[in-house]
Amino acid sequence: MKATIIGAGNLGGAIAVGMANGTFINAEDITCVDHNPNALEKMRATGLPFILTNDLKKGVQSADIMILAVKPHSVANVIAEGRDWVDFDRQILFSAVAGISFDDMDKMLTEGRDNAEKLDFVHFRIMVNIAIAIGESMTFIASRNANAAQIKLAETIFSEMGQTMVVPERLLGAAMAVGSCGIAYIMRYVRAAMNGAIEAGFSAPEAHTIVLQTVKGAIKLLYENGQHPEVEIDRVITPGGFTIRGLNAMEENGFSSSIIAGIRESYKSGK
Repeated sequence: MKATIIGAGNLGGAIAVGMANGTFINAEDITCVDHNPNALEKMRATGLPFILTNDLKKGVQSADIMILAVKPHSVANVIAEGRDWVDFDRQILFSAVAGISFDDMDKMLTEGRDNAEKLDFVHFRIMVNIAIAIGESMTFIASRNANAAQIKLAETIFSEMGQTMVVPERLLGAAMAVGSCGIAYIMRYVRAAMNGAIEAGFSAPEAHTIVLQTVKGAIKLLYENGQHPEVEIDRVITPGGFTIRGLNAMEENGFSSSIIAGIRESYKSGK
């Protein structure tokens, strides 16, 4: 199977690397298309044998699956340039572009075609996060006109790059807020915890090690025990102890409410 990734920036590049590190599609069968030579040079620097080109026609015509990973403001121009080369009967399109709906894509892809109303082509919208490059993305998949086998194919491809969840299109905005933007929110907690550790007397390298291992341990406990976070919290706190005092101070300063507010704002912006 041959894949073409249109847009080799941070998102498209991460998808390409994550895909190449799996077993389903080989790096030499992945074409990365970008008009920006710097983006292609970064892909070359990975050392993986991608096919790198600025020729959109070449990328589209060689693909079994295409992954659109350009900026939202570039989508219309890219599709206008490449839509005449798409084989709607054979190829499957995945869009990783936030905020561009199936209806938007349908309109752009079929514009100017006499038989537009008959083109019930298969396409997917995916929401990934940048951890896809290391095989740890939370990827959400929504589909249009796909049968069970094609949905399974999509899950197979992206399950090699983390966990997948099939959702209706209406949940993709929420998926972005929690699963994609969420990477940044977690990084901000890690940064704050490291600063707190340094203030308490640890060196920066020591703080880095302590916080990362603590976060790793907390996540592993949740995975392996399958408990709600509050159950694990109850195992740590003691009456009048250090932990409950710290938690209460965080809540008094808006810890939980600020996280919820951030997710809500991201979701509202992405609708």
